[in-house]
Amino acid sequence: MTFGVENDGSQATQRQKIMVVAEPTRESAAALHYVLSRVVYDTDILYLLHVENPTFWKNGISCFKKQSSSTGITTGGYHGGGCMGGDVNFLDQMKSACELVHPRLKVKVKVTRVETDVKDKAFVIISETKVHGIDLLVVGKRQSLANAILRQRRNGPVRGETAEYLVENSKCTCVAVQRKGQTGGYLLHTKNHRNFWLLA
Repeated sequence: MTFGVENDGSQATQRQKIMVVAEPTRESAAALHYVLSRVVYDTDILYLLHVENPTFWKNGISCFKKQSSSTGITTGGYHGGGCMGGDVNFLDQMKSACELVHPRLKVKVKVTRVETDVKDKAFVIISETKVHGIDLLVVGKRQSLANAILRQRRNGPVRGETAEYLVENSKCTCVAVQRKGQTGGYLLHTKNHRNFWLLA
């Protein structure tokens, strides 16, 4: 089973436009890791879309460390103040990771702003996929839908809700990605397939 066109080492038949929702979190790092290792080709165009939400993300930043593996990146920990300091631009780190793994890949960074409403944020992301003619949207997923519902009832912030909304409402194929440990592969969620485990 593949989502979009999974990269198995063969030549791509046509150029894809792939968009990753970029956030300073380990979930977003896992989504990028999945795309770079299993999906994207050098001939594709990769968009890193960051939707700024100062209230929700103001303390978030993540490390994207170089490593000797074939993918070239690892998902760093999520630290409140930023493990490399607040002046580090995580989008630059993500773009650098893409260029390290796929030197010929065309990477575009897009930053936009939205207020705190989750559906507003998801609507902006969906609008961007339409504007750029995206074939595949990939977003990091933090938790199960059941846990998201429980947290919502407790009036807590629900980061997983955006991913669920995108999976259900995106016009293009949308994959929500959960990393199952450093070597455990990925748990993938699409509109038609839930909890599909892809080995690393």
